[in-house]
Amino acid sequence: MSVSPAVTPEPVDLPYFPDPVGPAGKIGLITLATDFNSEDDLRGILPADIRLFTTRIENANPVTVENLRAMADDLPRAARTLLPGYGVDVAIFGCTSGTAVTGSERIASLIHQGMPGVKVTNPLLAGELALRAVKAQKIAILTPYVADVTRSVADGFAAQGFKATRLMGFGLDSDQDMTALPPGILLEAALKADTPDADAVFISCTAIRSAEIAAEAEKKLGKPVITSNQALIWHALHLLGYDKPVTGFGTLFDHAPQPEE
Repeated sequence: MSVSPAVTPEPVDLPYFPDPVGPAGKIGLITLATDFNSEDDLRGILPADIRLFTTRIENANPVTVENLRAMADDLPRAARTLLPGYGVDVAIFGCTSGTAVTGSERIASLIHQGMPGVKVTNPLLAGELALRAVKAQKIAILTPYVADVTRSVADGFAAQGFKATRLMGFGLDSDQDMTALPPGILLEAALKADTPDADAVFISCTAIRSAEIAAEAEKKLGKPVITSNQALIWHALHLLGYDKPVTGFGTLFDHAPQPEE
């Protein structure tokens, strides 16, 4: 039904003060085209006064080292689509295994090509800082991946001086199958992956719903449990200078990143 041309549009003459969008900060997530989980997971952890904005990088299943490495070239384009003309305060690359095969420094460099000067984090970097914050050196690692992708994550941590006490993976090569892993099964797997000499358990992958079981796993294990999405938000909040408490996702949020030596 059309409006008669005789009707003249009127201005809305109401006084108001604009509500700021993300008053405590804006975080930009570069996630995978095949991702089913990270947006929901990250928003579930984020405080209400911070907003998450998302773009997607081109990729394809299966999740193999070769496919993970190939998708990095699309990062500059994806970064340019994060609120163009406005920008974000922190940019997140939401793929642990993709960072492991490409390297944190190259990930940051590629994002800066599309969004110069932005603060950047990724799950491997955030995980490393989180493990140092909880004073862990020996770690048990649980992943949803196939063996060589699991090994690439362990190698990434080894390069930063961490020792893996056990590596366990579900052997999955599809993001949809990873997200379909029930949180209860992830909890059981985390308990199984732990070793007595591990200082902490690291659960890799932004595609799995592990952040919600981190606190319960810590209670059962009596040691810190770090997950990819939990560590991402923890690090991003510190990059923002956010100092309000975050509860319900493990003891990591009681710690601050350790200063670089």
